[in-house]
Amino acid sequence: MTNDKLGNMTAKEVITFLAEHFPQIEIGRDFRVEEIAPMRARLRLVYGDRHLRPGGTISGPAMFSLADLAMYAAILGEIGVGDDPAAAHNSAGALSVTTNLNINFLRKPDQRDLIGEAKLMKLGRRLAVGDVWMYSDGGGEPVAHAVATYSIPPRG
Repeated sequence: MTNDKLGNMTAKEVITFLAEHFPQIEIGRDFRVEEIAPMRARLRLVYGDRHLRPGGTISGPAMFSLADLAMYAAILGEIGVGDDPAAAHNSAGALSVTTNLNINFLRKPDQRDLIGEAKLMKLGRRLAVGDVWMYSDGGGEPVAHAVATYSIPPRG
């Protein structure tokens, strides 16, 4: 995990924010923020039977969640949530929402952790566009590729 202040939030700050303001995603149990870097985020979906679909493959909804959360973390890393902890949940970063997310499933993922590497291609005042490559932990070939657009509310 990176603790250096590279963007507006470090990996540790993103983890703390998500745990406090978005507890339903179970940071630490289902997802881990491994790195926040300029215009990037790396997250891990922790393997568990709860993420499998019939046939023993990691489900599409689990992979969608990883892609969506990785993009959100990359955006938080860049624009942050402000300096007032009491108002963090109402910041532009926190209120950014997915407007589109497309996934191409490339191959069956292994039954192990899944890594999502998000990269912001454009971060404007109102929209963020990026992609997420997903890999089975330790695997070389990507198992899925997602392209996402987020709407960013006015920053105030």
